[in-house]
Amino acid sequence: MKSMTGFAKRQCNINTKKYTIEIKSLNSKQMDANVKLPATLKEYELAIRAMLNRLERGKIDFSISEEKSAATAAQLDTTLARQRFEELKSLASQLTNASDEQQLLNIVLSQPDVWTANEEEDMSEEEWNALSDEISKAVGDLDSTRIHEGEILKADFVKHVALIEQYLNNIPQYESERIETAKERMRSMLNEAAIKEVDSNRFEQELIYYLEKLDITEEKVRLKKHIDYFREVMENEEGCGKKLGFIAQEMGREINTTGSKANHVEIQRLVVAMKDELEKIKEQLGNIL
Repeated sequence: MKSMTGFAKRQCNINTKKYTIEIKSLNSKQMDANVKLPATLKEYELAIRAMLNRLERGKIDFSISEEKSAATAAQLDTTLARQRFEELKSLASQLTNASDEQQLLNIVLSQPDVWTANEEEDMSEEEWNALSDEISKAVGDLDSTRIHEGEILKADFVKHVALIEQYLNNIPQYESERIETAKERMRSMLNEAAIKEVDSNRFEQELIYYLEKLDITEEKVRLKKHIDYFREVMENEEGCGKKLGFIAQEMGREINTTGSKANHVEIQRLVVAMKDELEKIKEQLGNIL
């Protein structure tokens, strides 16, 4: 079981450049990848998206930043710098009797046009292979965090499902009392209506019909099967988030029907407790891949 949330960051140096790779993943119904790349890597966007498809589903924010070394960021145009320096030195000698050559040199070096930016070179196949390997490792790192988060959520589901099953197993102890309560209620209604003579056979038939409408045996059996199936899918299937969501819906249906038929205060309390645990499960199922 995997969560859809995770984060990974890697840094690498390839020749004269330093790359920082970051991936963040959040829950989403579909695969939604947002890819930000420097201009030098735009041609590799499709290849990068293909690697991100390993993550299957989620809102993915992927970015690569590129940092050049100071040595390659720009080069000094020495011819132009020398020319500017001689011009300033000549001008200074004409206007003053002395000149500070270091100060003149600093003035020249502070002029932007004596520096020329290196032309961007296409990434070589060797460089791309090295960067591609780092991207693949970053995707693997993110997947590892998803697995870790998934195990935490799984442990949480195990706890809540166990509580639902516990509450379900507590229902039978109240069912005999529930039947007696239903009988007394019907007798009380007859007494209040001042009906003195009641056919006992007819009364039993009506009582059986009434109790059949309130019977929750099937709901209990189906809920137990849904609980077992939830556990089976959680343990044995990958990418089971949507499937677990469907099973949780079926569990909720049986719990609600049990509540509508309960007609007993203690059973109603157990139903409320089961609903509470199921809601806690549903809240987290949206984060499961």
